[in-house]
Amino acid sequence: MTTVTAGDPGTGPARLRRARFSIAAVFCAHGAVTGSFATRIPWIQEHAQVGAGTLGLALAFPALGAAVAMPLAGRVNHRFGARAALRGLLCLWTLSLVLPGLSPNLATLCCALFAYGAASGMSDVAMNALGVETENRLGRSIMSSLHGMWSVGALLGSAAGTAAAHTGTDARLHHAVAALALTAAGLVAVRGVLDLRSEPQEQAPPRFARPPRAAVVIGAVGFCAVFAEGASLDWSAVFLRDVLGTEAGVAAASTTAFALTMAVVRLAGDRVVDRFGAVRTVRAGGVLATAGGLLVVTVRQPVAAMAGFGMIGLGIAVVVPLAFAAAARSGPAPAQAIAGVATITYTSGLIAPSAIGAVADASSLVVSFGLVTLLACALVAGAAVLRPKAGPGGGAHTVNRDEPTAIRP
Repeated sequence: MTTVTAGDPGTGPARLRRARFSIAAVFCAHGAVTGSFATRIPWIQEHAQVGAGTLGLALAFPALGAAVAMPLAGRVNHRFGARAALRGLLCLWTLSLVLPGLSPNLATLCCALFAYGAASGMSDVAMNALGVETENRLGRSIMSSLHGMWSVGALLGSAAGTAAAHTGTDARLHHAVAALALTAAGLVAVRGVLDLRSEPQEQAPPRFARPPRAAVVIGAVGFCAVFAEGASLDWSAVFLRDVLGTEAGVAAASTTAFALTMAVVRLAGDRVVDRFGAVRTVRAGGVLATAGGLLVVTVRQPVAAMAGFGMIGLGIAVVVPLAFAAAARSGPAPAQAIAGVATITYTSGLIAPSAIGAVADASSLVVSFGLVTLLACALVAGAAVLRPKAGPGGGAHTVNRDEPTAIRP
């Protein structure tokens, strides 16, 4: 349970609207760091003098750092309160952007990426926990649009990074400027979020603990969605080029279109969730993603394949936000449950590209996307675990979104 501090002007409608916009800005800033980093990976690879294989090894370290550090986020939240914890963790994340570009070799790059991932994971847990609490107090879904704002931030960061790379700007200078700008923006945004603290008698969470069983089950649903997302983002262009013989420019454009589709659907997804509920939305999305996967693996036309990838994106876009929301309501330790789901989804994002490549090497890319189709189908069967729980374990402010409600403005 959490309380609003005496210094915070309550949870009236105006205060909650401000809190919603503020946490959305935090998500956007968080995504912008990822976009800024991703576009300069070629520069970082050249600066550190590592080959493709060793770069792949180094790029596993952000997920490792996140997995190790995310369980600590609950402890930090309990000790300092939600707003102060988010302020500190978000600053660590935005400033960590400078570390990879300063690395002159593989060993220092791995260490830098480990720290980068740890800061990302802890701030990710803190902002999702606060986003869910804001959603509960508003009484309507906002998690999908928050993750949509993360995607918007990633697109903005990648656009700025592309421009910097195009002009030949040193990544160290680019990332230093971006880190300072995003830190300043993050500090302004955090000022408006809810200032929540644990009850005085509430026991501090353990520094490291296995995630609750409910979070593991919910995380399995998120695993399926993130695997399909990672596979489609990293391999859709290769599929179109190598399997269907599409021109490289068209194939690359399909990846951009997929990312944009994900962002747009997440921004609009809250109204759908409020109208139909989390379970029905994910089931319908699973059906749509499965149909898209079948289109990819059975029809040998580029237009059909691009449509299929688009259907996968439409179907899975809101699953991860709903998984975080369900985890936060699954028991008395929201941050711990969110950390568990985040660890599972991070792991899925890490292994998806290499797993698709391994299956393709053993058979073909068509078989690889057959696996993606099966995981999309699993969303239909597993959607029920996202049903909000009433009562003490679900939180005092939980709204049962599987009872359809009128759409609020």
